[in-house]
Amino acid sequence: MKRNLRRENNVRNAMLWRSLLGLSKAVIESVDLEENCQGDIERLVVSIRPTKSARSRCGLCRRKCRGYDQGKGRRQWRALDFGAVQVFVEADAPRVTCPAHGEVVAHVPWARHDVGHTLSFDQTVAWLATVCSKSAVKELMRVAWRSVGAIVSRVWADTEELFDRYADLRRIGIDEISYKRGHKYLTIVVDHDSGRLVWAAEGRSKATLEKFFDALGPNRCDLITHVSADGADWIATVVENRCKKAVRCADPFHITKWATEALDAVRRGAWNDARKDATTTEEKKTAKALKNSRYALWKNPQNLTDKQEVKLAWVEKTDPKLYRAYLLKEGLRTVLKLPLHEAITGLERWISWARCSRIEEFVRLQRRITKHKATILASIEHGLSNGRIESMNTKIRLITRMAFGFKSPEALIALAMLSLGGLRPALPGRNQPTPTS
Repeated sequence: MKRNLRRENNVRNAMLWRSLLGLSKAVIESVDLEENCQGDIERLVVSIRPTKSARSRCGLCRRKCRGYDQGKGRRQWRALDFGAVQVFVEADAPRVTCPAHGEVVAHVPWARHDVGHTLSFDQTVAWLATVCSKSAVKELMRVAWRSVGAIVSRVWADTEELFDRYADLRRIGIDEISYKRGHKYLTIVVDHDSGRLVWAAEGRSKATLEKFFDALGPNRCDLITHVSADGADWIATVVENRCKKAVRCADPFHITKWATEALDAVRRGAWNDARKDATTTEEKKTAKALKNSRYALWKNPQNLTDKQEVKLAWVEKTDPKLYRAYLLKEGLRTVLKLPLHEAITGLERWISWARCSRIEEFVRLQRRITKHKATILASIEHGLSNGRIESMNTKIRLITRMAFGFKSPEALIALAMLSLGGLRPALPGRNQPTPTS
């Protein structure tokens, strides 16, 4: 059963209804309250039409066009709920003939083209997606999570046009992050100065990173002064070709990680050898103890617990080769903290020490360090690391868990850009967002 709420309550102020619904350039025709057979309110349907100036425009380019036909009749768009009652706006959906796009459904000022939600609804869902959990958005807005992904992508596409995200880029950090099982990666670019996420794309390859510099353009590439990254060759090659004036900095965190991985390879080798050669109960205990020495070897000396300090002293007495590998790892970590003039000499001495260590894993590591020595020293000189980028990766991993169920990585990227790109969407009726750091 329908009841005309506007006529019954003698509500003539169309401005009130437009404000309540967040509409613009629309004329309110009627407001109907639909009830079920039990007399319970099911939904509110507001019949509207575009104002004269907003009619007969192409839904894609919004160019004024001549009419074609009435399309498929009247259509409804989901609007923001009034309390516990769902609200829909209803209007004709005629088609027009556009010189550029042919026969297309006419533009309506309250919704995006070929979308079943109003602009206010989309804006609210996008804002909630950046601050709430998946279940909260679904329950509050009564929409499927996949619909949220499509809404987020649409809102980001419009938001991106509001500001130039590549403006004033000088110092950037580049990294990749796994967003899904099966070697699914995103390449991300972060502005060191503002701390915002500048760009993200699916993949981790030269071709992927080339897309960023293509979007940046040659003039702005020349303005980049510093680029921090791990030691990945695909990043270094592209940066060297596209940002010839930039100082490339190897992230000290990743350099230390290389040493830790080399140390762990030595530990696993020592454990496997001890396990294979163990014949007595005592030898088996020794092998097990080597297996369980991982965290004592990994952690910084100042962070060791009493039990781990005992374990490290035991390793020193039991396996001198493994202990030398530990000292090599700690030596490199110490060098990376030194002032530049000391680090230059310290790194040369460490390379010589590792080369003569007769520990295969660290002999290979010193070759890698030698290859990246210039970028390592540049990082120490300029005090630039990927710490900010690693922090961004942590936030993106959280967003990845929130975005579980999105059909495409584009929706995940859009949510990450809205959340971390410095231009979070505003709620309807609030001030429009401005770029923030």
